[in-house]
Order: sequence, then structure tokens, then C-alpha cells
Amino acid sequence: MKRTYQPNNRRKSKKMGFMARVKTRIINSRRRKGRKVLSR
Repeated sequence: MKRTYQPNNRRKSKKMGFMARVKTRIINSRRRKGRKVLSR
């Protein structure tokens, strides 16, 4: 029997990665705030 979570790194980075976040407003607002770490 397979376990539930089968991690797929490519899909994860496309969905949650840095470049995915750059396309949304999150990164820009954090940059304006002067955050040290923009995304994990």
C-alpha cells in the first residue's frame, strides 16, 4: 500500500517556489517592507 504523500519536487517548486511567488504580490509587498528573507 502506498502512503498518501508522494512529494514531487518539480511541481512543488513550480507551485510554492521563489519564481511562483514573484509572479504574485507577496514578494513585492515583502520587498517593500524590507524583509531579509523573501521566501523559504
